[in-house]
Amino acid sequence: MGLGAFARAHAAVFTEDAMLAAGDFGWGIVGVTQRSDTVARQLAPQEGLFTVSERGGAAAPLRVVSSIVEAISGRDNPEGVVARIAAPATKIVTLTITEKGYRFDPQTRTLDLHDPDVQADLTGRPPVTAIGQIVRGLQQRATAGAGPVTVLSCDNLPANGILTGTLVRNFAAALPATESGPLVAWMRGNVTFPSTMVDRMVPATKPGDLAAVEHELGVQDEAAVVAEPFKQWVMEDNFAAGRPRWEDAGAVFSDDVAAWESAKLRLLNASHSMLAYLGLLAGKETISDAVAVQPFRTACRRMMLEEALPSITLPAGLDGEQYCDQVLRRFANPALGHTTAKVGSDGSQKVGLRLLTTVRGTLDAGRAPRWAALAVAAWMHYVAGTLETDLNDPLAAELNAALPAAGDAHSMVPALLGFRPIFDQDLAGNKAFRDLLLHWYRIIETNGPDGLGNEINNG
Repeated sequence: MGLGAFARAHAAVFTEDAMLAAGDFGWGIVGVTQRSDTVARQLAPQEGLFTVSERGGAAAPLRVVSSIVEAISGRDNPEGVVARIAAPATKIVTLTITEKGYRFDPQTRTLDLHDPDVQADLTGRPPVTAIGQIVRGLQQRATAGAGPVTVLSCDNLPANGILTGTLVRNFAAALPATESGPLVAWMRGNVTFPSTMVDRMVPATKPGDLAAVEHELGVQDEAAVVAEPFKQWVMEDNFAAGRPRWEDAGAVFSDDVAAWESAKLRLLNASHSMLAYLGLLAGKETISDAVAVQPFRTACRRMMLEEALPSITLPAGLDGEQYCDQVLRRFANPALGHTTAKVGSDGSQKVGLRLLTTVRGTLDAGRAPRWAALAVAAWMHYVAGTLETDLNDPLAAELNAALPAAGDAHSMVPALLGFRPIFDQDLAGNKAFRDLLLHWYRIIETNGPDGLGNEINNG
């Protein structure tokens, strides 16, 4: 579920590599598009085949991936999605639908039962939300005796397996009692929700990328994707009905996925967001352009080393400083063209997970979260300076409504700190954090990128 560029360059590649390594070709992927049917329309005439074009040092040659056997539109054919989830042959349902696709309240980490699509799905219409489709598919499995199944989140959310299980159970519990009781009881013994950590930089495919693939491959591929050579997948080995031998393709099975998640979210993803908002402020189009600005790179590295690393527990075998250096090298890959606008989208869903966890951890340790606060202030300035119609965020209207008429730091910072979907009352009321936000916002507002660079270099 979710057939964007990342899913094709990550899970589809790992799955094909696992089948090739193990000689087990009994697996295949039914891909379900979510908001748009574009990828389904691209893959259908190609029988699911698509090209992965790696960019950067140590890039592999072009490869055509064949693990997707069917692609359907979840919006246009919701009954088909439910039927495929319910099919006895289906053993694993993966989700790569981005944070906002889960329709959850980030403060409570429960399903947003006020979401109009969730409400409509609960009435019994053919479901269009991913959680609604999963639950209706599980209902049909339970009724038909189709056997156990694993639901596997592949999105950048902490404890994504626990979260996904919670949301599925929330939806099931909201059904009429005659439906919810038997379904919840069946799920206890037949459905597992392992947690995972996924990592690969996969920018949006541009027309020039398609032209380059066609030139090299000799055939037209409308569904080609571009990716960096690096890829990583860490999972709990808790599968209800079997799985491909992903470990033969380089995946890691671990009992401590949470440590891997924390490292990625609070080092790599947090730095990605910081560079996106600083880059947007400075008019930089890509992440590689942003990380090439020495003060921005310095701020990013100091946030990782001085604030994030001391407040997390690293998984065994991971060297923190080497990981931070690797992150910055990956960001500097100019061949990816990862845009600051794309990375900076959906900030309301990302700031809390990526940055505020480090803010809280640093404050709890009695230190000032100077660099994480810079990233948050840059996001605030981006929101304040972007029209609602141009702000790519599921809460764009609500954020716009929260903004005061005055545009100065002393108005904007408290107003956005009062935005409860992101900032809880304790954090919003923390004077040290608020003062840091005001400090950075004033510099951005008064002196722009040059003044910010001087302050970072002197900090």
